[in-house]
Amino acid sequence: MNYFKVSALAALLPVCFTAGVAHANPLTLGASVIYSQSPYKGGDDRYYPVPVINYEGDSFYVRSLTAGYYLWKDLQDQLSLTVLGSPQNFDPDDTDNKQLKALDKRHMTLMGGLAYRHTADWGTIRTVLAGDMLDNSDGYIWDLTYLYSFHFGDFSLTPGIGALYSSENQNDYYYGISKNESRRSGLRSYEADDSWNPYLELTAAWSINQSWNATVAGRYTRLSDEVKDSPMVDKDSQVSVWTGISYTF
Repeated sequence: MNYFKVSALAALLPVCFTAGVAHANPLTLGASVIYSQSPYKGGDDRYYPVPVINYEGDSFYVRSLTAGYYLWKDLQDQLSLTVLGSPQNFDPDDTDNKQLKALDKRHMTLMGGLAYRHTADWGTIRTVLAGDMLDNSDGYIWDLTYLYSFHFGDFSLTPGIGALYSSENQNDYYYGISKNESRRSGLRSYEADDSWNPYLELTAAWSINQSWNATVAGRYTRLSDEVKDSPMVDKDSQVSVWTGISYTF
């Protein structure tokens, strides 16, 4: 069964969130849609169509928005070098707030770093430490999650609790307002510090048959004061939902 985390969209996502548990067979294809609330004033909530392309090999893996190379892999522990797409962005054309329309665009980026997963009878620990590889924010994130799965025949339910750390540069790029932007927009200038954003997530997965699987995953993130205090933001929380169907060969 495959589980997904739409991390960087609430970040992840938040971070996108794409972290998975490998199926016994190596290749899974499908289609999915990600819904993400915008934290920005006047911003539209977004729907992102995302293809499901999962490959699990002995040395490397691809999980839609994430790819990695294993440094260590056994049934209990997996440590890998990883790259992941971060769709977090801000486009002044996507807001109906006149002041935010005068701000600079914040771009999507590619993150790279280390991913680790430990699985035991008491649950699963999942963590990712990754930094900006495209010199957009020059920041980094650390995502740490605890998960526990309940199985009911072909259906499984996996709640999780975690927190996303964002460095000062990461927050300042997406939520800060420079002095030049302040003069153009009339908003006060703002320099964001680093932060922890706690979250709850829940994944429901249904094995329709030996090949077809359906999954719905949601995450509720409580935004930190460093994010909420930004003049760009008018929310104190954010919701992301991922839903998809896939075929395993």
